Amino acid sequence: MARTGFYPGSFDPVTYGHLDIITRAARLVDTLVLGVGVHHGKQALIPAGIRIALLEQVTKPIAEHTGVKIAVTTFNGLAVDAARKTHAGVIIRGLRDATDFDYEVQMGQMNGAMAPDIETVFLAASPATRMIASSLVKQIALMGGDITLFIPKEAQEVIAGALAKPSH
Repeated sequence: MARTGFYPGSFDPVTYGHLDIITRAARLVDTLVLGVGVHHGKQALIPAGIRIALLEQVTKPIAEHTGVKIAVTTFNGLAVDAARKTHAGVIIRGLRDATDFDYEVQMGQMNGAMAPDIETVFLAASPATRMIASSLVKQIALMGGDITLFIPKEAQEVIAGALAKPSH
């Protein structure tokens, strides 16, 4: 039986931390759906369509190397509902530290109550990516700092383009 996993996130921007979790999650499932969260109340630095294209581009080598099908979609409601729509049996979540653990375990339990047929799997961040958070990457970029250690080259180009727009 084919296993489908759902990995939700803002991916604004996609970071090496995300790619670490995606690579490791690809060992656990046959299809991995990346859910790009689109929240009307939040202002993203990178438009959803560009985030989708960027994720497709940077995860293509992972899919080719692992043989896992990686699909990218958007969602604007509950992650558990989006997982159900993709027929995922597993929601993948990355953990960087104890703060993430406390929040994610509570969220996983809530999701489990709403959808007992969907399991939440936590993957601890690799030591090299543990400190990376897309919100911090955005903050560093907005202040003119060097983000090359935290995001792939393709994402750096997208951020540079987004920052070049007059609204920033």
